[in-house]
Amino acid sequence: MSAGAYVNKPDRRIRHLHDILTCGPRTFDAVVVGGGVVGLAACRALALEGQHVILLEAEKAVGTHTSSRNSEVIHSGIYYTPGSLKAKLCIDGRHRLYEYCDSHHVPYNKLGKLLVAVHDDQITKLKGFLENGKKNGMTDLEWLDGPAAKELEPDLNCVAALWSPSTGVISSQKLMESYRKDAEQHGAVVAFNCEVVGGQISGRLKTLQVKDRETGQTSTVHAHMVVNAAGLYAQSVACSLQGLPRQTIPEAFLARGHYCTMEGKPPFKRLIYPMPESWGLGVHLTLDLEGRARFGPDVEWIDKVEYKTSPEICDKFYPVIRQYWPGLPDGRLRPSYSGIRPKVVGPGKPGKDFVIQGPKDHGVKGLVNLYGIESPGLTSSLSIGELVMQMLLHNKEAPGSVSGGEQRD
Repeated sequence: MSAGAYVNKPDRRIRHLHDILTCGPRTFDAVVVGGGVVGLAACRALALEGQHVILLEAEKAVGTHTSSRNSEVIHSGIYYTPGSLKAKLCIDGRHRLYEYCDSHHVPYNKLGKLLVAVHDDQITKLKGFLENGKKNGMTDLEWLDGPAAKELEPDLNCVAALWSPSTGVISSQKLMESYRKDAEQHGAVVAFNCEVVGGQISGRLKTLQVKDRETGQTSTVHAHMVVNAAGLYAQSVACSLQGLPRQTIPEAFLARGHYCTMEGKPPFKRLIYPMPESWGLGVHLTLDLEGRARFGPDVEWIDKVEYKTSPEICDKFYPVIRQYWPGLPDGRLRPSYSGIRPKVVGPGKPGKDFVIQGPKDHGVKGLVNLYGIESPGLTSSLSIGELVMQMLLHNKEAPGSVSGGEQRD
């Protein structure tokens, strides 16, 4: 399993916020709250524009939550509603991300993906995704009948499939390290164990109260701009900020997904996705950069951030996986890890688009809030970072989202 599938180790370069502020200014051009892949991308984009940025991460390392506990897939853009933020940012972000990985030597593998229909009554739905992908600007999608798909993957069971050659896998950890390196080389400061516990953001100069989780000491940070990219905790951070209208903060929901690994070498060379379910993309098969297989995620709605899994999860996965891989042997699956997706709608409701709010949404100049940045957040990270920078420095508005935002999460 690649590094991104695990909780990251504490960063040995940790400096206490009090020491950072004592050695340097307490006022910054911008504060980014949250050191996941999107927060790091926003920090990088602002730093590249010459802004003096500090990134505040509550944990002991970058990307310990959603950014590292996922499938690490570079998505192509098949599923998302045309015109939505997810569709626009995923397509643009994918192109940017592959170029970035090439120029910055971030490891990835463009394996391609097969989205499969396992029986005839799924063919109409599959054709719908083909048309949806084309509307999103995808020019490389290819329709395959069952025999053609089995020619690519002999162990696959399906009656038809969509072949997406632009889908890939990446090391999310290496990507975040690269974003951080870029930002720091352009003067940004990254501080860990820094929990934002309050603030006043209505004036031109914003003030944040930041607690050092290790020492318990509280410090004050001043900035002209604030980016709330706190992921699972974005709503909590927003609620702590005086001057932000509470009615602009969407309700937060948490969806945990479990993953299993497989003993032995898998017979597949490409990613295999079943048809999406009402709750998500289904238990799909992905391969890490070492070619090892992992399966997941499912969806479990939870009330608090808690990562756990159990051997029983494998029992639930076997019948689902065997719909597209009937030859999966008994006893080969092992529980691996879980991840949590930040949602802005709860169970039983249609998926919703990314929520990226600027001054026109909440009335606070110099503030951008990002809510519900789940998949395809990693794929879209460079485009989201660029958008945040444009919103803050050039008064650009986020493109209008489309109701529903996505066909599946």
